[in-house]
This record gives sequence, C-alpha cells and structure tokens, in this order.
Amino acid sequence: MFHLRTCAAKLRPLTASQTVKTLSHSRPAAARTFGQVRCYAAPVAAEPFLSGTSSNYVEEMYYAWLENPKSVHKSWDIFFRNTNAGAPPGTAYQSPLPLSPGSLSAVARAQPLVGAQPSVDKLVEDHLAVQSLIRAYQIRGHHVAQLDPLGILDADLDSSVPADIISSTDKLGFYGLDESDLDKVFHLPTTTFIGGQESALPLREIIRRLEMAYCQHIGVEFMFINDLEQCQWIRQKFETPGIMQFTNEEKRTLLARLVRSTRFEEFLQRKWSSEKRFGLEGCEVLIPALKTIIDKSSENGVDYVIMGMPHRGRLNVLANVIRKELEQIFCQFDSKLEAADEGSGDVKYHLGMYHRRINRVTDRNITLSLVANPSHLEAADPVVMGKTKAEQFYCGDTEGKKVMSILLHGDAAFAGQGIVYETFHLSDLPSYTTHGTVHVVVNNQIGFTTDPRMARSSPYPTDVARVVNAPIFHVNSDDPEAVMYVCKVAAEWRSTFHKDVVVDLVCYRRNGHNEMDEPMFTQPLMYKQIRKQKPVLQKYAELLVSQGVVNQPEYEEEISKYDKICEEAFARSKDEKILHIKHWLDSPWPGFFTLDGQPRSMSCPSTGLTEDILTHIGNVASSVPVENFTIHGGLSRILKTRGELVKNRTVDWALAEYMAFGSLLKEGIHIRLSGQDVERGTFSHRHHVLHDQNVDKRTCIPMNHLWPNQAPYTVCNSSLSEYGVLGFELGFAMASPNALVLWEAQFGDFHNTAQCIIDQFICPGQAKWVRQNGIVLLLPHGMEGMGPEHSSARPERFLQMCNDDPDVLPDLKEANFDINQLYDCNWVVVNCSTPGNFFHVLRRQILLPFRKPLIIFTPKSLLRHPEARSSFDEMLPGTHFQRVIPEDGPAAQNPENVKRLLFCTGKVYYDLTRERKARDMVEQVAITRIEQLSPFPFDLLLQEVQKYPNAELAWCQEEHKNQGYYDYVKPRLRTTINRAKPVWYAGRDPAAAPATGNKKTHLTELQRLLDTAFDLDAFKNFS
Repeated sequence: MFHLRTCAAKLRPLTASQTVKTLSHSRPAAARTFGQVRCYAAPVAAEPFLSGTSSNYVEEMYYAWLENPKSVHKSWDIFFRNTNAGAPPGTAYQSPLPLSPGSLSAVARAQPLVGAQPSVDKLVEDHLAVQSLIRAYQIRGHHVAQLDPLGILDADLDSSVPADIISSTDKLGFYGLDESDLDKVFHLPTTTFIGGQESALPLREIIRRLEMAYCQHIGVEFMFINDLEQCQWIRQKFETPGIMQFTNEEKRTLLARLVRSTRFEEFLQRKWSSEKRFGLEGCEVLIPALKTIIDKSSENGVDYVIMGMPHRGRLNVLANVIRKELEQIFCQFDSKLEAADEGSGDVKYHLGMYHRRINRVTDRNITLSLVANPSHLEAADPVVMGKTKAEQFYCGDTEGKKVMSILLHGDAAFAGQGIVYETFHLSDLPSYTTHGTVHVVVNNQIGFTTDPRMARSSPYPTDVARVVNAPIFHVNSDDPEAVMYVCKVAAEWRSTFHKDVVVDLVCYRRNGHNEMDEPMFTQPLMYKQIRKQKPVLQKYAELLVSQGVVNQPEYEEEISKYDKICEEAFARSKDEKILHIKHWLDSPWPGFFTLDGQPRSMSCPSTGLTEDILTHIGNVASSVPVENFTIHGGLSRILKTRGELVKNRTVDWALAEYMAFGSLLKEGIHIRLSGQDVERGTFSHRHHVLHDQNVDKRTCIPMNHLWPNQAPYTVCNSSLSEYGVLGFELGFAMASPNALVLWEAQFGDFHNTAQCIIDQFICPGQAKWVRQNGIVLLLPHGMEGMGPEHSSARPERFLQMCNDDPDVLPDLKEANFDINQLYDCNWVVVNCSTPGNFFHVLRRQILLPFRKPLIIFTPKSLLRHPEARSSFDEMLPGTHFQRVIPEDGPAAQNPENVKRLLFCTGKVYYDLTRERKARDMVEQVAITRIEQLSPFPFDLLLQEVQKYPNAELAWCQEEHKNQGYYDYVKPRLRTTINRAKPVWYAGRDPAAAPATGNKKTHLTELQRLLDTAFDLDAFKNFS
C-alpha cells in the first residue's frame, strides 16, 4: 500500500525534467556552502503530460497498469517500470514511437531504462532514507549553523559535524544513498515544508534547501517538543522557500534602529570614557530585536510589556526601547548630582522605568515597564513573572493576550544560575503561568573572564529551556535581518501558543566586562579578532547601499540626526542638579499616594471588626458551602471544632487568619497566599481548600463563598522552590497596593534558599528604588525538638538588617509615634503570641496608608495550644494590634513587689507562664511580651520598666544566645532605660547549629533556661 501511494504521488504534478537536466549537467557534486542566500530556487517546469488536468488520467492508467501491465500502451508500461525502479519521471519517460509500418517491431524492441522488475524495496528504502535525512537536519542542523559572528568558536562548543548531516557527498552512504542518487526525485513527507508548492524534489535540491533552512545564520532547536502542531508551525516558519523576505521600508527601519543603538553607545563612550556603563557594543542588534518583539506583540493585541534584564545594555534599552528621556540618563553620569528623594539610591545601570507611549509601528498605546534589578544576575526573573501575573490578574487577562513579559539574560548567567530553572518551572503552573515569556539571551560567548567551555556542561547556554518544551532560536547577531525574522517568529509563537520561547543572540563583547576592564589578559585570541571585526551597523549599511535600499548620504543623515538629538539632550542634562529616583519607578501606584508621593495620612484606623462579621466568617470557615460535597472524616471533626469555637466567641490561629482574610476580601482587597503546601498548611491547620473524597480534583474554597461581591481569594501550593516563588510573590505584590500577598515557608528554616530575594529586594528595595512593597512572609518558627532544620526562621538575620539605630532613643512624644516608626523602617518584624494579635497585624498591613514588608514568625505548637486562644472581645471595633502585651496577672497588681521583669516574644511565653505557675512566682516575676520587634516599641517598653521600679530586667528566649533576638533587643532596651540597669540573659548557650537533634537534650536545655529565668539569684555573681 505504501508503495502504491508513493508511486501514485510521484506521478502528480512534479518538477522533473528541466531541474534534473540542469542539476545533472551543470552542478558539481555539491560541496556545502554557507552563502547568505534568502531566495530559494524557482519551481522547475512540469512534465508536458503531467499537468494538473491530466494527472488524474495518468493515475488511473497507473492503477490499471498495476493490475495488468499489458492493459496499457508499451511506452506507458516502460515508463511505470522505470518510475517504480526509482528513475525520475523525466528519465523514465520515452516518447511514443510513430505509428508506421515498422512501428510494431520498434515497440517490441523498446527496453525499459532500469530493468524490467520494479525494485520496490529499493524505492521504499530510499524514500525512508530521505525522510531520515530531512529529520536529521531538523534535529541537528543547528549544530553546523554559522552562528558565531567572530567565526572562531562553535556556539555548541563542538567543532565536529554530526554524522547524519551531509557536509560532503561521501556522507550519503550513511543513508544507503550515493552520489548517483542526487538527481533522483523524491516525494517529500508531510513533516517538511521545503518543497513550498512542490510535493517532490531531487535529492540535491532537498539537501540544499535543508542547508538554507537550518545551517546558515539561524539554528533552530525544536524537535524535542512533543506536540506535532507546534513542530509543524516552526517547520513552516523556517523551511518554506522565500519566507524570510523584508520590504525596503522594513530594512530602512532596521537600519535606523541600529543607528540609534550604535550611536548611543558611541556617544556615551565619547563623553564619559572612564565611566562604567556596561555598554552593548558587539550586540547592538539587541535594540532592534526587542523593538521587533514589541512591535509584533503590539500588533497581536498586547498593550503592556514588562521587562527584566541584567546591567549590560540597560541604558541603551532605557533610551531606545522604553524611551526614557536622554537627559535623565546623561545626568546620571554627573558626579555632582545630588539625591533629593528618600533612600540611598542605586547605580544607573540597575534602575527601572515605567512609560506609556504610542507604538509608532502599530499606532497603538503600549506600556513598557523595566523592573529594577540588583547585580545578582537572573534574580529579577521571577520578580518580572510575578508582576506580569498580577497585571494580567487585575485586568482580567486570563490568557495573556494583553500583558506579556520579556526577559533578557546573559549567556553565562542563563546557564549558571539555578533561579532560571526555578522560574521556567513556574511557567506552566496554573497559579503562576504568565502564558508565555520571550527570553532573549545576549550570548557574548564569555562570562566576565570565563570561557564558555569552562562555564557550562551543556552544548548551549540555553539548554535549560528544553525542560519546558520552549523552542530555541539561535541566531548570528551580525545578520540583522535574520535576527529580526527570528524575533518576529518568537513573538508570533508566544501569541499563538502562549508558551515560553528563547532567542539566543550569538554575539560578542567588544570591550571588557566593563569599560575599564582589560579582556586581553584572559582572551587574547578572541579580542584580536574583535579588534578586526567590522561593527554590525557598518556591515548592514554597506549591504543596503549595495542593494540600493538607501544611499550613502541618507545613511549619514540618519547618523547626524541622532547625534544631534544626543548633543541637545546632553546640553539639557547640565541643568539637572537633583536626582529624583522616583522618576525611575518601575511600578507606580496611581491614586494611592498624594501627587508628591506622600501617604495620604499618618494614622491607622482600628483593625477590629463587628461581632456579626466575625461570626459570619467563622460559620463559613466551619462549613462546606457546596452541596453534595464529601469531605474527609478527620476534616469534619476539625470544622466541628471550629464551629464550637465560634459559638464560644473564641478563635484559634487558623480561625484568626480566616477572619483577617475574609474581612479584607469583603473590603475588596485581593488576597494571594502562596508557598509549599499552603492550601492545607504544613501543620494541617489551615484547610483553605477542601477536597471531595469521591470525585477526583473536585475542590471547594469556602473563602470564596463569604460575600456576594467580595474580592477573589487565591491560595496555591507552589513548586518546591523558595527563591523562585518568593521572587514571584514579591513581583505580584509590586503591582498594586490594594492586595495582601503572602508567602509562607514550609518551615521558616527554608527561607534561606531565597536569601537573595530577601537581601537584595525585600530589605533594601525602597531605599534603592523608592519602591514600596507590602509582601508578607509567614515563617514557622519555634524550638520544639524537631532538629536543626525545622526549628529556626533565623530571626537574628531579619533583625540585623533593620535600619533603626539601637543607640538613639527617638522622640517618644511625637504624634502618631508608632505610625511614624513604621513609615521610617525598611520592614516590620513581629512574633505574635496570640491569634488575636495575628489577626490585627494582618489587617493593619492593608489599613496602613503606606506599604512595608512584614516578616511574621508564625507558631507551630501554638496552632493547637489550648491557651493560644483569643476572645472576640480582643477583635471588636476599637481594638488594635498590640506592639507589646504587658503583664496582666497578680504581678501587675503589686508592681513594687516584682523582683524580676522578664521580656520575651512568641511561643516561649507559654513555657514561662507554665513554669511560673508551677513555682508559685506569679507575684514576684512579671512577663512582658514584645510582639513587634521592629520597629522597636521604645515608648511602651519604657512604661513597662517604669512600672516595676524594683525589678531586675532579663531577656528570655528559647533560641541560642548568638541567635534569636537577644543581640537586637538588649542594646535597644538599654537605650530605653538610659542604660540605668543591666539587661540579663536567660536562654540557650551560643551554638553553631540552630537546635539540637536529640529530644532529651532539647528538653534539658529548655529546663535549664527556665531555671535561669526564675532563679532570682541567677545573676547575683555578675552584678
């Protein structure tokens, strides 16, 4: 059957005789060439008798011949035999002999060209071989593509040519073919588009077209994608003859963009030759590449593009893509420029930008945002994704048709930084997908001073993208038209399939790592070649002049026009005396602040709620609001217990969180809770997503059934990632102040794998970039005998990074002292000991007139502790978050009799009260809880100390002395009391590990610290 279809197909309109004759007589046996050719060969003339109208007739004759060779004319019999034996139709065909008296004998003497018996097996084998050959080019053609503009390094770090790529005619033997087969015509499979309108081609032409498609200046990696439609789409984009054509207008636009990109860097080099700027020289084509992606995306309906990039080329992108005013960029180079805004600022090549303008190509509005980033390469990737997700969420863009992201990368960082992998793995998760990101790798084939052969184990720096089936388009950046075409295809891919795609711009770095660096120390041969390399602008201008697209005066006029723009902007920049960092804000919040960026008030309303609201939320939290929904029996008991708590006007930790969230949803505040296992909660206390026990994947989120017009609640288990997911949530929180975005660590110990996000973004973000952020970190913390990796959220690290001065007592009489403290701090650190206070701090996070990151050390054992309960009375209108919870027992009634005032925070309070009661010391020892550690509550603690004039002061913690809160609290307490008394320590001794792994040792240490806390003579020898 296969044989019949093949032969029949070969007899449809073909391109045979003239091509075959031309190829066989005029072309040598085809050595590979890599000339830059864009137009494929014109179609060959068809056989005279195989026109479209006669092909059906011929096919009928063929089927008749198959049944009985004698049923057709002898000449047709010979033709069909020759064709079946593999001869091209032009060779198989012999003109019929004239009908004359001697014609019958002449017909009898006519012989087939290739033997009488059809060689069916050979025919099938050859066609299969050709299909394998086509597939080989599709899979491995990129390995021999000419990608390095310097011509000295193979982009895949391998100089060998795959055995199945036909680099010389002797390689045909790999497929069972030889040089004599080059002029045979083969029917093309449906998995290639090299034929264009033709269904069969000579082997020589097949190889030539495959070379043109896959082995020139574009290398396409896509055959690992397991979706046929997507593979076919890519094949069509790169294999179709003549598809990569540009109009003269498009070429002129490309040239103008290259002029701006190149002359911008040259201008900076002339004016500030000794300044670091991390210029784009060697990959100037990046600017027109990005603009092409944006143009095509805008054409497809995108109106908001969020970008993230490293420092190289950032100023050029700000100037020529985002369209930041040039004078604002140039004045950044003035060393006398004063900073007027709050904060410490950042270097010019880290700053972000937000701009809305008309796209000149599509005449549509487009908003461009470039996210500020640190020098930690790739750290901004998940931040960009989170911000993109948020912008899509707020505008109802559920398919990513309006908002998209573009991420730029360096080759060394893309291969070397694990956050790239983490970010890719978020790309297709339901609660994290942004429906496709266009990744552009500026592959300058070096990482600072490190050769790529020492920097990665994979062939390409982009191989990480294969894990999510993202197509990868490698392109030689010295071929601007190839780059533009690839970028256009990338934008179309994202628009069509809403999946990630990678553009690998294989380029070079004309200078060192920065403009002051000498690259010849470590890469002498590369930089000798670079010194000789003609800039891409000059190359492309010469090409267009030779093609008559532009003339030399027009080109020079374009250069002088942009140079004039730069000079005029430079003159204006000298008038800029003050640096306004807020002009570089990447995520403005319209309407949230006053016009000059200040809070609308410096007060915070009560965070309490009416009893009706508390009861309603509690009733929903303890029920299943969906009919015919079967929950787990154990969960039924949990919900029943919740219901009883509500009847008793009491909340535990889970209910307090429920009520904080539910009330904010009522007020139109979107809430997003993300992290590992957050839907149920690590400790099985939350249960915000109910699962039907009888129907797979049927779930219910009661929180979304609270009110008719409530804001949506998103709760989502994340991938097993901290760095990537915390970065994502930080980006999500950047987009709007009117959302409560929380990330919960599975255990607080694990936040340190996201340390980069904490250290570079959350802690200093406002100081560096004038960018407020209200993200909440929930970090389970507590020494409970669970070992060194499940005990400590490392509070000492967060407290060490707080920006308040331990030695300066602020003005305690200042109006709204507590709110002003919050406004001035870089983040808020709390450790709540009651569910009610946890409820208040969550609500306060939104009711404040500004946004600060909130770090909450959350409990583990307190989730079910019978004493860790709060009454509704602590949550009613008029109540607030308590920064300090003072002693309210017998000791407070007779403060003069108190011998020791213990300060503590969090869970250890319950250990202390239990021990105090057991020792009957409730009148001698007072215990004050510091709920808000930073900003430090100087005012309230001064009142506490003054209340107990005869008491010695001690700080008690369950953490080791060199960890926890002691080093933060002690100097501030001493400042509070003007160093009038010592502050003693009761807690574990210093240690390298956060906790012991031995349960008995844990209990012994706990008892020892309790003994110290209640031994009134413990510090006698130290005084």
